[in-house]
Amino acid sequence: MYRIIQMEDTVRIPPERMTDDLTTTIAQLVQESFEGRLTKNHGITVLTTNVQPTGDGSVIHGDGAIYQQVTFDALTFKPDVQEVVDGIVAEVVEFGAFVHIGPLDALVHMSQVMNDFMTADVHNERLVGKETNRFLDVGDNVRARIVTASLNELSPRESKIGLTMRQPGLGKFEWIEEDRIRAREAAAAGA
Repeated sequence: MYRIIQMEDTVRIPPERMTDDLTTTIAQLVQESFEGRLTKNHGITVLTTNVQPTGDGSVIHGDGAIYQQVTFDALTFKPDVQEVVDGIVAEVVEFGAFVHIGPLDALVHMSQVMNDFMTADVHNERLVGKETNRFLDVGDNVRARIVTASLNELSPRESKIGLTMRQPGLGKFEWIEEDRIRAREAAAAGA
């Protein structure tokens, strides 16, 4: 999910940004150019640090800018299929719930919330289990497993990440704790 990787690339330093402190300017340009950018290989770049210019910059005829090779450390977020993640329910819709997992949102379809028939109460922003009466509200903390991840480099908000919470140890945090207590009580009664 979160990784720190070393990256190499080139930044363009326009003439109006050339100052006495080029190191700070280069670090700012790397931040502006790469933070928030999504690539399929690395995911979304959350933070850039340790920016170092490498070699001399280049000037292209007809362009007053300097093109500078740089190396830097990048904190990236890339959702991996089968990974277990914690998130916060951000929105409830007719077909499930959107969950914030790091800087991206993922969908848990209502068929993947729990082993119960779910109904959507969009007006009250909740999903309710028919037999269990368990409910999932906006703002609830959940644990889920990533089942699909399709990242869209051109439009990160169009990326599609699918989650499931239908396995033991997954779901709303309160449900997980309730299930642990029940399991301990059942083990104690059987002993």
